[in-house]
Amino acid sequence: MPELPEVEMVRRHLAPVMERRRFEDVILRRRDLREAFPRKFRERLIGQTAVSVDRRAKYLLVPLSSGETLLMHLGMSGDFRTGTGGSLRHDHVVFRMSSGAIVTFNDPRRFGLMDLVPAGGLATHPAISVLGPEPLSPDFDGDALARACRGRRMPLKVALLDQRIVAGLGNIYASEALHVAGLSPTRRASTIATGSGLPRPAAHRLAAAIKQVLERAIARAARENYRASRFRVYDREAEPCRRARCTGVIRRRTQAGRSTFYCPVCQR
Repeated sequence: MPELPEVEMVRRHLAPVMERRRFEDVILRRRDLREAFPRKFRERLIGQTAVSVDRRAKYLLVPLSSGETLLMHLGMSGDFRTGTGGSLRHDHVVFRMSSGAIVTFNDPRRFGLMDLVPAGGLATHPAISVLGPEPLSPDFDGDALARACRGRRMPLKVALLDQRIVAGLGNIYASEALHVAGLSPTRRASTIATGSGLPRPAAHRLAAAIKQVLERAIARAARENYRASRFRVYDREAEPCRRARCTGVIRRRTQAGRSTFYCPVCQR
């Protein structure tokens, strides 16, 4: 499943051809993706101008001149392609923009999502209303992370995947951030906060590490240098730890049905 850096790169790819451009036509090659398209989806888009292309967690948000917002999620295998024509298998939605660009959504597994949110309804939309702070925003820091983890007995890695604690952080970068911060994925989430919710040093280290790994991943993707070798621990079971002077070997364990990779020596 695409994680936050990948979704951010899709946003940056779409912005130049969609922002301040009008939807000239919308072609739906099936009736649904993960869910059915909203009522009169095509009619509500045609003639509207995309005010901007934004991101909230792993959702793409396109505010429209009508006041509605086009909300999109890539699902497991979705991606957008821009160009002037051509068709591939699994091209399910096509936007023809006034810029002349053709924006095509391709989704082999059909777990993607498209919705139209009425004006003023974004904050209460089921997908958006539950989200915590954006990890790259000024609102997210050690204090915010400690408050969210206060009293939580679940493992720290599992807590990081809770979108109410930090929005958009996925399995890969949660493992990476914990390694950068030197924190074990199995320790209780509550251990990074005091009983009153004040941050311990671990909370500040972890918040900074989350920002660092996401920013670096976005920068690498922008350079089109996006290979598996970029990871410090993810998918590196039985390999030596990459932390300087650490003698540990990366292990893998399952937490909440997801693979966690970590160093048992330097992550405490």
